[in-house]
Amino acid sequence: MKAMAYPRVSVTEDAAALLRRLRQEHGRPLMFHQSGGCCDGSAPMCYTQGTFLTGSSDVLLGELDAGTGEPVPVWISRAQFEYWSHTHITIDVTAGRGAGFSIEGPTGHRFMIRSRLFTDEEAEDLEPVRTG
Repeated sequence: MKAMAYPRVSVTEDAAALLRRLRQEHGRPLMFHQSGGCCDGSAPMCYTQGTFLTGSSDVLLGELDAGTGEPVPVWISRAQFEYWSHTHITIDVTAGRGAGFSIEGPTGHRFMIRSRLFTDEEAEDLEPVRTG
């Protein structure tokens, strides 16, 4: 029996706790989008699902189990995925207020990305991605 594929994205417990809080406050499932755009650079943007529409130029990295009652999908722009396809991404949180449209702004915290290169073994068995 083949082992499960290695995930491309994960979440720290602190970030998962903030996601649970946001899920409760907003009453709707959540999602992330990582654009790599000009406004917030490499900050992951958290939205309620349906607020940010993904399209064919977006790649689904994976879905987080943050204890929110449903998976939290993590999307990335195709152009950014080309740069980061060889890295494992961990969504974390830190004190401070990020700019932009991410819904955690008023909490005094902001989501951030931590990344590392996949090992050769991990790279051989990555979860597949799909486009929006």
